[in-house]
Amino acid sequence: MNNTKELKTGRRKTSVATVALAKGNGVITVNAKSLDEYFGNHARCKAAVKAPLVVTNLEKEYDVTAKVVGGGVSSQAGALRHAIARSLAVISEDIKKAVKKAGYLTRDPRMVERKKPGQPGARKRFQFSKR
Repeated sequence: MNNTKELKTGRRKTSVATVALAKGNGVITVNAKSLDEYFGNHARCKAAVKAPLVVTNLEKEYDVTAKVVGGGVSSQAGALRHAIARSLAVISEDIKKAVKKAGYLTRDPRMVERKKPGQPGARKRFQFSKR
């Protein structure tokens, strides 16, 4: 990875995260707010965002600047994790192997199923009546 900021995109459900990774001292900024300020007291979400950096022991070496749109809190954290992992994978082959083994490079394909026409929901059917 050279000195230019490389933008990588991560997705989960309907959330899309765009991440710029730069050499620094481990500051994570999400939508112009700090990680603690953005995710508040959602400890699991904060841990998910930091996970790729922790697995590769780079949490104090890179600054992360991210923009996240759509979805909920957990979905946004998953999208951020995916984007950070993708941007770390560019640095070296060893880092890519570690991140891939942890499963952070795989996009989570689970999304909400669409509502079907003539029915009340995605899978729900109207109650059957014999007469």
